[in-house]
Amino acid sequence: MSVKLEPGAKAPSFDLPTDGNGQITLASLKGKKIALYFYPKDDTSGCTQEAIEFNGLRTDFEKAGTIILGVSPDAPKMHDKFKAKHGLEFGLLSDETKGMLEAYGVWVEKSMYGRKYMGVERTTFLIGADGKIARIWNKVKVPGHAQDVLDAAKAL
Repeated sequence: MSVKLEPGAKAPSFDLPTDGNGQITLASLKGKKIALYFYPKDDTSGCTQEAIEFNGLRTDFEKAGTIILGVSPDAPKMHDKFKAKHGLEFGLLSDETKGMLEAYGVWVEKSMYGRKYMGVERTTFLIGADGKIARIWNKVKVPGHAQDVLDAAKAL
């Protein structure tokens, strides 16, 4: 059964590898706002559009004191290629074990053409500087989503 997080809850901690042979923890970001978005797979059409939209607003997120982090089950080397191909300038976390995906409740049963499988439900969490979830966007539709998250980050 998947976890159901709500605004006001403490954000689940994480310690994951990133692109560029990095490692990041939630604890290391204490005191900062985070736009944490989960996406299914590097270099697919919707995921690429979403990443490009977040990247295009990166300086506005910085002005709002908010770090952008993308998370998928792809390996760090795939993230490196994805970032280089599209000029992305924010961190991508790799959750190959699916532990963080499960902790945030975004690793769910999906269905396509009658076939059931497990996958990432496109979801974004805005985490406040206090480490609590300020807002959640479930089953995200990509166009305009990054701007919506930015507006919420500015208001936080």
